[in-house]
Amino acid sequence: MIVTGIKFKKSTKVYFFDNTGIVVKDEDDVIVETAHGIEVGKVVFAQKEVDEKDIVKPLKKILRVMRKEDYITLDENCKLAEKAMKRCEEKIAEHGLGMKLISCNYTFDRAKLLFYFTADGRVDFRELVKDLAGEFRTRIELRQIGVRDEIKMMGTLGMCGRTSCCHSYLSNFQPVSIKMAKNQNLSLNPTKISGMCGRLMCCLGYEDDTYKELNKRLPKLGDKVKILESGKIGEVIHINVIRQVIKIVVRGQDDVEILNKKIDEIKLFKSRENIKKENNKKDFNKEEQSKNKNNNIKNSNKNTNKNKNGKKNKKREN
Repeated sequence: MIVTGIKFKKSTKVYFFDNTGIVVKDEDDVIVETAHGIEVGKVVFAQKEVDEKDIVKPLKKILRVMRKEDYITLDENCKLAEKAMKRCEEKIAEHGLGMKLISCNYTFDRAKLLFYFTADGRVDFRELVKDLAGEFRTRIELRQIGVRDEIKMMGTLGMCGRTSCCHSYLSNFQPVSIKMAKNQNLSLNPTKISGMCGRLMCCLGYEDDTYKELNKRLPKLGDKVKILESGKIGEVIHINVIRQVIKIVVRGQDDVEILNKKIDEIKLFKSRENIKKENNKKDFNKEEQSKNKNNNIKNSNKNTNKNKNGKKNKKREN
C-alpha cells in the first residue's frame, strides 16, 4: 500500500497518512487530521510502499500543504501556548498539585489545548481542568508522561556530549536491562550507565547482540583454563570481549604469573560452576565427617557412663 510518512514537531516517530487526492514532496509542511485533532507535520517521505500489516487502519488524511496564512496561524498558536503554560503553572500552584508541567500546545484549529506533565503518582486534576476550560474556552487535555518521555520531548545532552538519542532519532523505547551492561563488562555504577532521565541508557542495547555473539566463545571470570602452548592451568581474572583476550593468573608453588592470551591459545579446563560444586561438596563432606566424629564421641561417652554406672551398682549389691 502506498502511504506518506509524516513526523510531528515533538516526535521522532514517523506516522503513515493517506495521500489520496493531494500531491506532496519530501520536507513539505502539511496540515493533517490526527486522533488529537488538526495538526501540523513535516513530510519525511512523499510516497512509499508499506506492508499492510504495518499500517494501523483507518489511515487519516492529509488535508493540504501549508500556505502563508497557515504559518501566521501556527506562530500565533505558539505564542498563545506559551501564555497558557505560564497560566497553567500558576493554577497548579494555587491548587497545590504535585505535578511538573513539561509542555503545552494548541491543535492547529485551537479546538484543543494539550498540557504534558510529570508526577510521582496519580494526580487528581479535575478542578484544575475546570478552571483552565473556563479561562481558555476550549477543550483541555492533561497528559501524564514518564521521565523518559520528558527527555524525549524536551531533549538534553547525554554523557557522550551529543543530543539524547530518544530526542534526535529513536522512534520507540526498546527494553534495556542491567544484563546488557554485564555482557559488555561495564561498571554497574548507576551514575555510569544511567541517562539524563535516571533510567538505563538506551545505547546499552545498540551493541548487545554483538557482545552476546562474542561472549559465546569466551570463558567466564573465575573459570580454570589450560594454556595450550605450555599446558599450565590458570584462573581467568579479566576478559577483553572486543579483542577476545583473556588475562590469566597462574599460581605456582613459589611464584605467581599473569599472562594475556587470545581465545585460540587456551582451552576451558574447569568452569566456575563446577569449581563451586566441588568446593561445596568438599565442605559438605567435611561437615559430615565432623558430625560423625561428634556422634562417635557422644556414643563413646555414653558407653563409658553406662560402664561406670554398672560397676557402681555391682559394688552396692555386694
